Amino acid sequence: MERTNVPLLDPMDLPLSLLEMGCSGRFELITHPTPGQLLPPLTTLPHGLPPTSLSLEKEVEKQFLRDPAWLPIHDADFCFQKFLKVTKREVNVDSLFNCAAAPLHSGLSVVRDPTTGMLLDFTEVLLENTDLSAKNSLSLQRQPGLPSESLRGSTTSYPFLPGGMEELTLDQIQKKSDLEEDIDFENDLLKVAPGLKTGMDFTEKEAKVAKPEVNLMSLLSTYDGISDLQRDVEEKEEVKDPKEAPTLPRTNSLEDLGIKDAVSSSTSSEKNKEEKSKESPEEKKKWAIPVNISSPCDDFYKRIPNPAFKWPFELDVFQKQAILRLEAHDSVFVAAHTSAGKTVVAEYAIALSQKHMTRTIYTSPIKALSNQKFRDFKTTFGDVGLLTGDVQLSPESSCLIMTTEILRSMLYNGSEVIRDLEWVIFDEVHYINDAERGVVWEEVLIMLPDHVSIILLSATVPNALEFSEWIGRIKKKHIYVIRTLKRPVPLEHYLYTGNSTKTQKEMFLLLDATGNFLTKGYYAAVDAKKERTSKHAQSFGTKGTNHSTTASQDRSVWLTLLHFLSQRQQTPVVAFTFSRTRCDDNARSLDSMDLTSSVEKAEIHSFFQKSLSRLRGGDRQLPQILLMRDLLKRGIAVHHSGILPILKEVIEMLFSRGLVKVLFATETFAMGVNMPARTVVFDSIRKHDGTGFRNLLPGEYIQMAGRAGRRGLDATGTVILLCKAGVHEMADLHVMMLGKPTMLQSQFRLTYTMILNLLRVEALRVTDMMRRSFSESHRDTQESETRISELQQSLSSLPALDTEGQLSDLLPYYHTVTELRTTTEAVQKAVLESVNGLKALSVGRVVVVNNGQHLNALGVILQVSSDSVNRTFTALIICEKGNEEACGKNNSDAFPHLFNTALFIPEGPCSHTVQKLKLQDIPAITVKTLKVIPDRIIDNYNKRQLPRFRNDPPGQAISTATQELLRLAEANPGGVASLDPVNDLQLKSVEVVEGCMRLRLLQDALRQFSCVHSPTFAEQFARVKGRMSVQEELDKLLFLVSDQSLTLLPEYHQRIKVLQSLQYIDSSGAVQLKGRVACQISSHELLLTELLFENSLSPLAPEESAALLSCLVFTQNTQVEPHLTNTLKEGIERVLAVAKRIGELQVDCGIPQTAEEFVGQFKFGLTEVVYCWARGMPFAEIAQLTDVQEGTVVRCIQRLDEVLKEVRQAARIVGDSVLGSKMERASLAVRRDIVFTASLYTH
Repeated sequence: MERTNVPLLDPMDLPLSLLEMGCSGRFELITHPTPGQLLPPLTTLPHGLPPTSLSLEKEVEKQFLRDPAWLPIHDADFCFQKFLKVTKREVNVDSLFNCAAAPLHSGLSVVRDPTTGMLLDFTEVLLENTDLSAKNSLSLQRQPGLPSESLRGSTTSYPFLPGGMEELTLDQIQKKSDLEEDIDFENDLLKVAPGLKTGMDFTEKEAKVAKPEVNLMSLLSTYDGISDLQRDVEEKEEVKDPKEAPTLPRTNSLEDLGIKDAVSSSTSSEKNKEEKSKESPEEKKKWAIPVNISSPCDDFYKRIPNPAFKWPFELDVFQKQAILRLEAHDSVFVAAHTSAGKTVVAEYAIALSQKHMTRTIYTSPIKALSNQKFRDFKTTFGDVGLLTGDVQLSPESSCLIMTTEILRSMLYNGSEVIRDLEWVIFDEVHYINDAERGVVWEEVLIMLPDHVSIILLSATVPNALEFSEWIGRIKKKHIYVIRTLKRPVPLEHYLYTGNSTKTQKEMFLLLDATGNFLTKGYYAAVDAKKERTSKHAQSFGTKGTNHSTTASQDRSVWLTLLHFLSQRQQTPVVAFTFSRTRCDDNARSLDSMDLTSSVEKAEIHSFFQKSLSRLRGGDRQLPQILLMRDLLKRGIAVHHSGILPILKEVIEMLFSRGLVKVLFATETFAMGVNMPARTVVFDSIRKHDGTGFRNLLPGEYIQMAGRAGRRGLDATGTVILLCKAGVHEMADLHVMMLGKPTMLQSQFRLTYTMILNLLRVEALRVTDMMRRSFSESHRDTQESETRISELQQSLSSLPALDTEGQLSDLLPYYHTVTELRTTTEAVQKAVLESVNGLKALSVGRVVVVNNGQHLNALGVILQVSSDSVNRTFTALIICEKGNEEACGKNNSDAFPHLFNTALFIPEGPCSHTVQKLKLQDIPAITVKTLKVIPDRIIDNYNKRQLPRFRNDPPGQAISTATQELLRLAEANPGGVASLDPVNDLQLKSVEVVEGCMRLRLLQDALRQFSCVHSPTFAEQFARVKGRMSVQEELDKLLFLVSDQSLTLLPEYHQRIKVLQSLQYIDSSGAVQLKGRVACQISSHELLLTELLFENSLSPLAPEESAALLSCLVFTQNTQVEPHLTNTLKEGIERVLAVAKRIGELQVDCGIPQTAEEFVGQFKFGLTEVVYCWARGMPFAEIAQLTDVQEGTVVRCIQRLDEVLKEVRQAARIVGDSVLGSKMERASLAVRRDIVFTASLYTH
């Protein structure tokens, strides 16, 4: 067959075009424009293009395919007749003017008999807000979107308004102002002149003598306050009606004139009063309310006679209290130990929502946990659905179980599910501490609408109240905090030092069930360990215990321990080991151990075979599966992220049936997977956390140890710490077992997806999100706002300043003095922190003293305190006779002396006092020193403070020192030369040198001011000072309330800069096409979007693009070098080039992450594996290609499938249908065999 040469396609020949439909941001792909014609315009009228008819051929074909009988092809005549009918087309011009039906503006409402409830009549009611839709409104009043978008929402839909973010709409503000004009007073008196906001108050009052003069300054300051207020009101989170803003008390003169704010009408003034009275307790109240669970809840069954759900056991008090709160539709935070029964609260909420015909969403941090909960709830409630990245089961159910990430995207995309939502249950809330994913919890909590109540379930955390207070404040609703430290099964913690048959009973109790730490047990363990170390090692050996032991030592320890435990019937055992290889090695080393009976062996065998029956033949023979089958038959198993997911599930199910006697697991097994055991063993108490080795934190230890003890089966749970190399330090053990668990801390950070998702909705601002994050929870804006209005009131009521004549430069003088003070303090601080400064301030140094009691008095240092933080100096100071006692009142007018260096010389006889001085009391260190005997002076002074020695003459040492100081002062009345920080003390840092120069300038400047000579200077200066201190506090609070004080604001501006440079948003912040694509993508959004727009993926085959994208989901380092084809190598280079470009741009915009770090996130270790898998290679062969464990490979490919789906969606938005179908094919190629076997829990 000869090849036909087809001419190269011109871009115009491609039957593709993108059409923007109207102004709503919808795009349609036109795939068959008429050949020979130019493409239609890329944008249309607001209603889309006018309709066009199909070609005859197409129309007949379409009708025939729909209904073959329509065109009977065997009867040619009849067929022709039919065809003629089609050709005779009616021209219907009116169809061009088609307009979508306007929304109904009225609906029917039922009138019922109030006593019997019988239907009496229907009335027509007008509907409001009929023009609202998911594309233009955050309101719950809007019409539902398309059915296809009801579950996950769509990236063009608005979210529903988050609770606690009530902003007034423009219409509401306009409506209120209309009402203001239409005023009805008792006698129709016009009290407010048109155009003015205020008027006369004619209500009768007791007669007051009106003062003739109106103080103009106070009037102005009042108006000042009002305009400021208006400005603040706008900045408030909750925009209130300006009239609700706290009005300022007027100055006397104004009150007497009877001017007052015009209130729109008497009724609205009452309403305002009510609102104010409602608001005032709100400002004081705390949002988190701790619930007392110490007293029994006796009237529980009285208060809830027919509960929504009944359990076969009696509930604990904390469960009853939580259920009472749920019945009242309140939000709760339940912090309790694992296995205390927190699930009861979740179950009750699900039952309640089924009773109310609403919906509940249950979110969990881990997919495995979601699957398990799905099975548990499915058996209990039946009507349960599951949504994870790759599975969607019965999404119409009343209870939906999902991962937090999916709930976040549903909230951002305005899913219709949110309308019917009554409860959201957050399980394992302490996961908010996770550095990578913690931010998702915060986003979801902030974005939840007002009608949704929140149930938070968490392990015990120390700051549950603070956390709940934050949620309560951002949601404006009470959160009831229920904490219990009670364990249903108390734990006993032992140290185990045995390693042979002879020593197998060496188990020492360290912490008993009541929580007492027994040092006796600790020393017994140390002694037992010591006996075995050779005499040589004891005398010469290592002092520190070394943490490593050999494999054979490990094996003997485990064999001994497990033999001992199975004899005492302490199985099943979970052995926590913090390394996957150690888990595997330990399990393999127990080859001689058999812990199951023949009946159990048969049960294990049949369950194993049945569970794996859905795998293909080759997959059943994988080495990992064969090895695990052999281990399981002997009652031993391994559970960590490297194990195949289906195997993990088999192991979990066998373990919960009690057929797995020993399970070697890593920490993930303790995260939520509710599988209690009889005994928990810690292989070691050190783990690697990604940066280095450290001891377990108390929270981690409690979480894992809490797996010991099965409720209803064991009286106590046993926790054993192996002492393999030596006994751990007692202090470490004490901290780990009895320390406080980790606090809940905010991991909030800005992500590009979050910024873009919020920018596409005008009504939501990213700063609102940042202000509501847990990291900003210390900002109590409401409290600050009340304080602001108080300060503004006091500012407006302050007397006016007199700045006439001599006093015209009073304000500049104040600013100069203030700057002088701050600069002096800064220089003094530098002096004190320097070595030379401290040397100079030693015993015998003469200093100038300035504080509330002394003014430029000379003193000599007798003692320097050793406390480096608040260092004090004991000094002998000369003073007037009768002024020895410190009179406590600080001289607030201690300002004017700042430029006055004249020394204090007593007018009468010279006396002295010994005082402790702070650094700020010493404005100058002189060049002089005196010889003093400090101890004698201090003793003598203290002795003379006692009443009986009060009149004794001062001792010789004091008299001499006092005389010397007086002589110095008289000799230099203008001031003694002082040590210069730069020249004398050798402080050469830039700050000090600049500070000293600035000080000289300021001191010179002070001499130029004329206001000092005014007779009323002191009084006016005090006024300025008072006014300025209020103003400064006000400015500080206004800054704190504003967005400028947000910690993440600079980073937000940097990220916006990055998005603008890459054209994801325009200069005004409107989201562009690129930004809309990035909204579809949940992680690494910039890199993926850039690859899409640069067409990097289009030339590649589906399996190649899948292989390349694996770099986004794989995070480990591998030792094996993959063998790649040339196209893949080029692809990798292209991806790295794009990543480098983005990384460098981020650095240019000021983001602290280096370009190398950014590029380093993408690891290509699994590229070859994915490539071969997508091309159909069996899993057994793939496992040989890499050193990455099978479980990790499976998880990466599963996550890759989610990425492929996201890229497919994004390609559709861009209109690249070729790439879309390629991604679809890649996804299909990847989804097969063992990687995508359905979870055992969901069947």
